[in-house]
Amino acid sequence: MTGPTRETGETGRMERPLKVLVVDDEEAITDLVVMALRYEGFDVHAVHSGQAALTRVALSPPDLLVLDVMLPDIDGFMLCQRLRGSGRGMPTLFLTARDATEDKVHGLTLGGDDYVTKPFAVSELVARVRAILRRAGAADSTPGPLRFSDLELDPETREVRRGGRHVELTATEYRLLHYLLANARKVLTRAQLLDHVWGHDFGGEARVLETYVSYLRRKIDPVPPSLIHTVRGVGYVLRLPR
Repeated sequence: MTGPTRETGETGRMERPLKVLVVDDEEAITDLVVMALRYEGFDVHAVHSGQAALTRVALSPPDLLVLDVMLPDIDGFMLCQRLRGSGRGMPTLFLTARDATEDKVHGLTLGGDDYVTKPFAVSELVARVRAILRRAGAADSTPGPLRFSDLELDPETREVRRGGRHVELTATEYRLLHYLLANARKVLTRAQLLDHVWGHDFGGEARVLETYVSYLRRKIDPVPPSLIHTVRGVGYVLRLPR
């Protein structure tokens, strides 16, 4: 079976299967997830603690992290924060028994790309993994920089500049801005933004979207003209002020 691969090199040829790191202290869970994802063609490895995950990521960064919240040493939320703070952020799917809405909101606000609760269906987990990787790769395949006013986003280098000033974004902030910029002047509904950036629906997501729009405004709109605007009762649009 030919598995999912990463395009590399100037020729764009497929060189290696996509790597997934599973972090969970329940061996039955890791065995199940590893077996399912390997069957789908992914290059999968598992560790059972947060510290082991930090070591593994430093040695061989994965394309995606499947991360439990309740680990024996480092809380999964804290681990996600530490990885992103060190510049080693990567697409992350939380897989945990903690099913409270506030936990889901917290995980997504930290930069998680999806949140799946235990017990789970293997087929759904695989589909969500594929969706996250598809969304992560979609931005990279966009030809040429996107520009609007004095805002520029380069999908090849993932660099963002406003008025010539470099803007540092998290992975989730980048995806949100990319979608807004690719649809400049178009009003995007909350449902469209949630589906594109997070790809699923559950209670509390609206607050996560509002939080990330707020983060983007602080970074993109520190000086006039403001480019990110709220359309009351609908969603958001990237445009010049009227």
